[in-house]
Amino acid sequence: MPTPAPLRIGVIGAGAFASRRHCPDILKHQEAELTALCRRDAQALRTMAEAFDVRHTFSDHRALIESGLVDAVLVASPHDLHYEHARDALAAGMHVLVEKPVTTDVEQGRALIALAGEVDRALIVAQNPPYWSHCRHLRAQFGSGRLGELESASINWVGNALAVLGLEPMPAHMPGVVPPTLYRASADQNGGGFLMDNGSHLLCELVWCCQRRVVEVTAQMDNAAFDVRCALSMRLDNGALVTLSQTADSHIRTKRQHSLYYGSEGTVVLRGFPFSLEYTCDGQVDLVREEDLPEAPTPVGDLVDWALGRSKGEISGETAVHVVEIVRAAQTSASEGRAIVL
Repeated sequence: MPTPAPLRIGVIGAGAFASRRHCPDILKHQEAELTALCRRDAQALRTMAEAFDVRHTFSDHRALIESGLVDAVLVASPHDLHYEHARDALAAGMHVLVEKPVTTDVEQGRALIALAGEVDRALIVAQNPPYWSHCRHLRAQFGSGRLGELESASINWVGNALAVLGLEPMPAHMPGVVPPTLYRASADQNGGGFLMDNGSHLLCELVWCCQRRVVEVTAQMDNAAFDVRCALSMRLDNGALVTLSQTADSHIRTKRQHSLYYGSEGTVVLRGFPFSLEYTCDGQVDLVREEDLPEAPTPVGDLVDWALGRSKGEISGETAVHVVEIVRAAQTSASEGRAIVL
């Protein structure tokens, strides 16, 4: 049986994060090939092309899509452009891997899911939990029934993201081939503040690992239009009440995360960074460290597997859109001072 040709992938929004995560993953994957890059900044585009030895570059995403050089695209552009870029690629019959959030608008997210189904193409959203080994372990424990039914949870993240939010100078040396742009400093481009950007991963941890949906949200924010600090109270579809708090202007700049999940049969304490899981079930304590777990799949690997007919993705489009729905409900709640029923 002949070996299938590598999946040719183009990058729309070839910037700092794509250079740190997805482009190296494409180069390492034996069934993928990085064939084209697109961004509007000509100098940064040249730098990216040289770094990853890519011959074909574009300043317009439509020209890349129409070039005949790609079978799939990675969309890593500013959040408000995800819908247009993913829509145009899907409409042209391409598989799509889009960075989180899938879109900044719930209805646009649902439209992308429908379009992907109509053209029978992959739509993968790069939320962290499906591609983090500790979250996959947590999901498996809930799925197996070991922890019983989720009764309560508390998720807390504290760090300092003022530079990427445009609220203080960017450090001189940042990870990546090119410096990050400051689209997150714009509430319109970012889709709000830090809850949309980083908090979407925390919300995905909750709904994806616990396999539940949020049905009501009440939120407080320092600024509903562009939050740096927020606190959410959520009711889940099984009646459980969950809290989430996020602080992005801490004096301690290292990221700190603690998530506590209380099930009817056991308790989990998730600590980061680095990540570990401490399970207490039937009086027995089991500590699971990240380095002891199997390597998780990558979003690029997930895209290739779906494109080659081996899977249908680690995270559903519906879950990715639900995360955006929760963020938007939180913003409305903080702005209007009322609970929002989804």
